[in-house]
Amino acid sequence: MNLPFLRYLPGLGSPPIRQVVRGAGSSPGGSAEAALNYLLTELPELLLAAVLDLPSGQLLATYAAERTYQPSLLAPSVAAVVQQAYLLSHGQADEEPVEVLLTLASQLHLVRLWPGGRQALFLAVASHDTNLALLRQLAQQAVQLL
Repeated sequence: MNLPFLRYLPGLGSPPIRQVVRGAGSSPGGSAEAALNYLLTELPELLLAAVLDLPSGQLLATYAAERTYQPSLLAPSVAAVVQQAYLLSHGQADEEPVEVLLTLASQLHLVRLWPGGRQALFLAVASHDTNLALLRQLAQQAVQLL
């Protein structure tokens, strides 16, 4: 029995749509979208990705593999972690944070900062799917695209 409506359900019939969502304050086809599209091409097992403008706290582009992942809820936490990283490096001359890594039992969360600390790239992957060195290299290349 052929039931054509089943192909529209996630996980049945066709692969999920891998779509980057542009933030409210970013321009169409902007560099944040390009960076996340590059990461999706190179890292198909990506769970969550977001580009955050730190001064305003606004998300410029986001991607989530599942509807339950909500990048908008992470934005304040990522900004707070970046602020703490800058406070830790405050007393050191010519030093600024480059990235922050959070390792969980089943996931890796990486925050890569743009030079000057105006924007941050947040990535989350399953630790059994992705090598940390590969994740760090791809995050660095995505930052250079911007």
